[in-house]
Amino acid sequence: MSHDSAPFLIVLALAFVAPLAADLLGRRIPVPTVVLELLLGVLVGPSVLDWVHETSVLTFAANFGLAFLMFLAGFEIDPSRLNGRPLRLATLGWVVSLVVGLAVGLLLVWSGSTMSRLVVGLALTTTALGTLLPILRDAGALPTRFGARVMAIGTLGEFGPIVAISLLLGGRNADASAVALACFAAVTLVVLAFARRPLPSALDRVVRATLHSSGQLAVRLAVLVLAALVWAADELGLDALLGAFAAGLIIRLLLSDMPAESRETVAAKLDAIGFGMFIPVFFVISGVRFDGRALFADLGTVALLPLFLALLLLVRGVPTYLLERASPVAVRLGLALFASAGLPLIVVITGIGVAEGELRAGTAAAMVGAGMVSVLVFPLLGLRAYRKARAADPAMAEH
Repeated sequence: MSHDSAPFLIVLALAFVAPLAADLLGRRIPVPTVVLELLLGVLVGPSVLDWVHETSVLTFAANFGLAFLMFLAGFEIDPSRLNGRPLRLATLGWVVSLVVGLAVGLLLVWSGSTMSRLVVGLALTTTALGTLLPILRDAGALPTRFGARVMAIGTLGEFGPIVAISLLLGGRNADASAVALACFAAVTLVVLAFARRPLPSALDRVVRATLHSSGQLAVRLAVLVLAALVWAADELGLDALLGAFAAGLIIRLLLSDMPAESRETVAAKLDAIGFGMFIPVFFVISGVRFDGRALFADLGTVALLPLFLALLLLVRGVPTYLLERASPVAVRLGLALFASAGLPLIVVITGIGVAEGELRAGTAAAMVGAGMVSVLVFPLLGLRAYRKARAADPAMAEH
């Protein structure tokens, strides 16, 4: 085996081991697979065993995994379930979180640059929708009313920060970023308009005919749209994740006229590509990238981890809890905990800060570490609150 292929084999082996370990641990305490993927990445990375370092192949696979994670987050969104009160509350909640997050960033990085304050503030406004989806799906909560509320909160917690990254952290002035974002929005709206129409009869026939053959046109169409919108966002100087998220929305609309069984088949194939291959690589490599040495360099840096964990609850959880005042306490608590779980975009945002020299490696490691703990602890507590709410009000489990 060549030197370059060995790290890739190790990462794939860890991706295989993670769900087995999650199942084994789940008999005592349920641990999300993605958390184990991260921890295993930390274990084999430079912070501990130093077995795996990034290669060009691993970097490409991890970046594609992140894009596919955002794509599947967009694909899971059903606009009909998000309309009305859930979407209004989620929007207002994220706006409040943005204000609070930026204020916290200003206080924590008082003597730093504007960009360093933005990096800290924006990272605290994220919700890990892509990470929460498999947790909600495995718990059977995704198609319920509670799941719809979490989806609305998570959608704003993913989409809002992605737009903010494109506007504020793109490396150019806000006016130019706004123009680029408007151009991308126009392109996306045009594509969405076409996506709302039924597929041309000839294309629809081939899509159905190849659903269970080697042609797999529906899957190839999804990957093509993903690549095209990621390229368009990148060409406009916007964050590629914005294109990936929009591609998921578009593919859902394109396939909306297919029979339910066929849509579920396509969705299962896309899940297999994402969660079966590329997304686990992203999480394992995120663990490899985790700078544990910087985190444990001094006690002050270590103390930042619980501080940032508490700030995630303050910035995302508290506004959600307060805005859901019409709901039972268990529901409010569950939604607030799910809203506070953030990781993938924390990795992305702090990575931008470190690359630009605006954020210390130790601070970034503390924020990523807090994100790891948040996706380990908060969803588990949130599911416990959901089950308590469901027992008290069976309507919460209705689709």
